[in-house]
Amino acid sequence: MRIWPAIDIRGGNCVRLVQGDYQQEKVYGASPVDMAHRFVSDGATGMHIVDLDGARDGTNPNRKEIATIAREISIPCQLGGGIRSEEIIRQYLELGIQRLVIGTRALTHPDWFREMCEKFPDCLLVGIDARDGKVSTDGWQKTSDTTAVELATQLQQNPIAGIIYTDIAKDGMMSGPNLEAMQEMARAVEAPLIASGGVTTIQDITQLATLGLDGCIIGRAIYEGKLSLPQAIEAARAAVAGS
Repeated sequence: MRIWPAIDIRGGNCVRLVQGDYQQEKVYGASPVDMAHRFVSDGATGMHIVDLDGARDGTNPNRKEIATIAREISIPCQLGGGIRSEEIIRQYLELGIQRLVIGTRALTHPDWFREMCEKFPDCLLVGIDARDGKVSTDGWQKTSDTTAVELATQLQQNPIAGIIYTDIAKDGMMSGPNLEAMQEMARAVEAPLIASGGVTTIQDITQLATLGLDGCIIGRAIYEGKLSLPQAIEAARAAVAGS
């Protein structure tokens, strides 16, 4: 199970939100680029980047920082936030981002998403963010009537790289992941599944690994010093070896 340390960017800064609330933002001292280098030094084998400005309004104002990260680090990066056109997909792939996360547009334009998956096979991840099991869109500002499991089972028919499943209620709370929801999703889909939201302790990582997940994203717990990235990587390795 791969650990994906998270870098959330807003206004060019490295930040974290609480439950996706843009009014509950904490800015961290290191720049996104410096944080990326720190994660590489700590042993990261992959990095999860979110353009929070792009997620909310579909713009891409943090492209400079993202391009610098893609250019300067050697590990695979996946990026979400504002990926809503073929042009943007091509631009970021050409910059060196290996995988792109499509959230809102995968739900609202499934035919377009299928076409993009066929043009860029195994380069696109489905980003499914849910409140109480229902899919949220537009930077978590809106909630649809579609359940997370329904959307996942529909979209995994495309040649996707995997699914990132975020429980918004757990995001940034450092209260542990929603294991029940993750287990339900893991049973429903065959595509590689990455958990996001609330991962804080070694026990959290071990429990997610026992569900057979492909990876998990960790953000605030690392920034706040509750869990170091090397500890997380070792916990994942040990859990997989012991399963």
